[in-house]
Amino acid sequence: MAEPKPQGALSKLLNAAWVRPFLFLVFIVVAWDLAIRLFRIPAYQIPSPADVVAVLRSDWPELLRQSWPTTYATVCGFVLSALFGIPVAMLIAGSKTVESYVYPLLVFSQSVPKIAIAPLFVVWFGFGIVPKVISAFLLGFFPVVVSAVQGFKSVDPDMVDLARAMQGSRFQVFCAVNLPHALPAIFSGLKVSVTLAVVGAVVGEFVGSNSGIGYVMQRSIGTFDLPTMFAALVILALLGVILFWIVDRIEKLIIPWHVSQREEVIFAS
Repeated sequence: MAEPKPQGALSKLLNAAWVRPFLFLVFIVVAWDLAIRLFRIPAYQIPSPADVVAVLRSDWPELLRQSWPTTYATVCGFVLSALFGIPVAMLIAGSKTVESYVYPLLVFSQSVPKIAIAPLFVVWFGFGIVPKVISAFLLGFFPVVVSAVQGFKSVDPDMVDLARAMQGSRFQVFCAVNLPHALPAIFSGLKVSVTLAVVGAVVGEFVGSNSGIGYVMQRSIGTFDLPTMFAALVILALLGVILFWIVDRIEKLIIPWHVSQREEVIFAS
C-alpha cells in the first residue's frame, strides 16, 4: 500500500465535495439563460435566472420567514417517521407473522396519492401545523421502514449465533450485532425520508395553509408571479440539501467504521 500522492491547491479545490455540484449548477443556470435567449421564451412561461435572483434578493426576508413553518413541519414529520419506522421495521424483520400482516398494507398505502388524502387532514385537524406534519410523516415513513427491514434482515446469522454462544442476552446481541449491521441501511432510508418529508410538508401547505413555502408557491401560481414561484423552489431545494447534509453528517459520526465513510486509499501494485 502506497502513500497517497500529494495534491496541489487547485487539484484539492476541484476534488472538494461541493465544487463539482456547484460547477454543474452553474452550467444548468447558464444553459437555462441561453435557452430563454435563443428560443425567446416569454417571461410568463419561464422566468430568467436574473429575475429569480432579483426576487431572492428583494424578498429574502419574507421567503426566510415563510420557510420556518415548512422547516418545522418537515423536521417534525421526519422525526416521527424515524421514531415509528425503525421499531415497525424491527417487528417486521423479527416476525414472519407481523410481516405477513403489516408489510402488504404498507405497500398498499403507498399507492394512495398523498395529495388526494391531504384535504381530509385539513377537515380533521384544521389549518394548523398538524396536517403538514402528518403529510411529511406519511411520505417519509415508508422509505425508513423498507430500508430498515432490509438492514435487519441482512444480518449475518453466524454473527448472531456467535454472540449468543458467548452468553449474550437478546438485548446485548441486538445492540452488538443487529443494530450496527443495520445502521447503514437505516441511514440510507433516513436520507430518502428527509427529502420526501420536505415534499410532504409542501403538499400539506398546498391543500390548506396561510404560511409556508407551499403557500407562497400557491399564491404565486394564482397571480402568475413565476419569478417568486421559482425563488420558492430554490428555497425548497436548499432546505432539502441542508437537511440531507445534516443526516449525512450524523451518519459519519455514528458509523465512521462503515466502508462508505472511509477515506479513499490508493493501493500500489
